[in-house]
Amino acid sequence: MCGIAGIIYRTGAHDIGKDMIAMLQSMKHRGPDSTGYALYGQSQPHRVVMRYKLADANDPRDFDFQARLAKHRDEVESRIGRAGGEIESVEAETEYAFRAVVHYHGDLKTLVDLVEDVPHAEVLSIGSSLEIVKDLGDAEAVGEQYALDEFVGTHAIGHVRMATESDVDISGAHPYWAYPFSDVAVVHNGQLTNYFYWRRRLERNGRRFQSECDSEIIAVYLAEKMSEGLSLEDAMRKSLEELDGVFTYICVTRDALGVCKDELAAKPLVLFESDDLVALASEEIAIRAVIDHEIDTYDPYEAEVLVWNL
Repeated sequence: MCGIAGIIYRTGAHDIGKDMIAMLQSMKHRGPDSTGYALYGQSQPHRVVMRYKLADANDPRDFDFQARLAKHRDEVESRIGRAGGEIESVEAETEYAFRAVVHYHGDLKTLVDLVEDVPHAEVLSIGSSLEIVKDLGDAEAVGEQYALDEFVGTHAIGHVRMATESDVDISGAHPYWAYPFSDVAVVHNGQLTNYFYWRRRLERNGRRFQSECDSEIIAVYLAEKMSEGLSLEDAMRKSLEELDGVFTYICVTRDALGVCKDELAAKPLVLFESDDLVALASEEIAIRAVIDHEIDTYDPYEAEVLVWNL
């Protein structure tokens, strides 16, 4: 079933970590297996934030687990330097998940590919303002584990997952970053019926995928269209022509948030819009979790694309 949510403040930075925790926790019944966040904070020139993991939450903890992690962490930091990055800080968010702030002027693909050559390393996101956090458990548990109630930013999306066709692990959790493009992420409720066609086509263009999830296809598809010169809105409208299936998805970039419903509009989504903010989710209860006054919400129409910019 799963649930998706998004929020964007058009008046500056707010406590979006707290907001997204509240929105997603209200939809825990839609997906208790894992929770994911894509959060957008302050950006600085030639500075990127890399979120990566060196193991999964449910990997066996054998006798040399910690030693292996330490070795691989050292190797990741060495490879960042080899790619030309200067590490400002590396924080261990959990025993297997890390947040690195890097001063970097080069190509993101080169950096990410070097890091992911380290055994068990997976880059969850990299960007000037994007940070993806995802793990097993409900929104409050993941939010507390990663101290997300302290995250301040302008916009965010999130996802609660009920695993129906794949393992319960971090790699299968949403949101997905659009490798190798900066600051593009997607959450999605639905199914693409031409998933394999688009996966093969994007792989021929040099893209690689961390999962077998169709949400990742949407993220890379949109990012590639934008790299060719389309705006986010135009890329999303193009997706209605080229992506088949039943879907509602939310896409975020460094300075925008957009939502798209397919022509059947079978997957639920409601939204609230004011001068200050836009909040949207699979259920109205998620919007009411962050707005403490009476509100009117509405459902986007079939084949509708909406985009809000900072």
